[in-house]
Amino acid sequence: MKQIIAIGGGGFGREIKDLKIEKYIVDQSVNKNPSICFIPTATGDDTTYIENFYKTFDSLGCKTSHLDFFKRTIKLKEHIDDQDIIFVGGGNTKSMLAVWRDWGLDNILKNAYENGTIMSGVSAGAICWFEKGITDSWKDHQSILPCLSFVKGVCCPHYDEEPERIPYVKEILQEKKINKCIAIEGFCALHLINDEPRYSINFGKENKCYEVTHKNSKIIHNQIKDIEEISI
Repeated sequence: MKQIIAIGGGGFGREIKDLKIEKYIVDQSVNKNPSICFIPTATGDDTTYIENFYKTFDSLGCKTSHLDFFKRTIKLKEHIDDQDIIFVGGGNTKSMLAVWRDWGLDNILKNAYENGTIMSGVSAGAICWFEKGITDSWKDHQSILPCLSFVKGVCCPHYDEEPERIPYVKEILQEKKINKCIAIEGFCALHLINDEPRYSINFGKENKCYEVTHKNSKIIHNQIKDIEEISI
């Protein structure tokens, strides 16, 4: 079974608190004490972020590790193939993907995904799995960024959290740069199984995932087809 858990915002990167979404991710593994690897490339391997990862997932009984591309880097394929779960942190998506592609990590992750490793992450770590993502990798504007294409669609995180997100999605829909967008609000995650959205996971603020479209000069927010909404 293939799984992706894409978080719109929130979690241990902001504060180590109730760990609802982190426990949800761990519980999707068939292993009681799964191995989980953190990939914090989008923040330039920020040390505080890495420390928070270990505090969080060690407390949940996981076998923890992380990848570091800005010191000496381990054998990637060997390590990734040994993981039950991958968690990708937030930050600069464009820079993250550039580093991954240069090291060949994109293909290594795709192979792991096809073989059942759970892919998860927040913000940059949410949109990277889709064909395209809405990113603020540039300081002064939003942009549509080609991503890894593990699953179809265009994804926008932080949909309700950052004021520029909704206007930009509206703009690119009106200009027909895209015909629809998966929007994930903060404290919400989209759980895809076998490449298809299955669950919208609210873990704090009654937030949701939407399929956003444009018709007759209006922006339409619909529940994603065949999805179940869960609060944890």
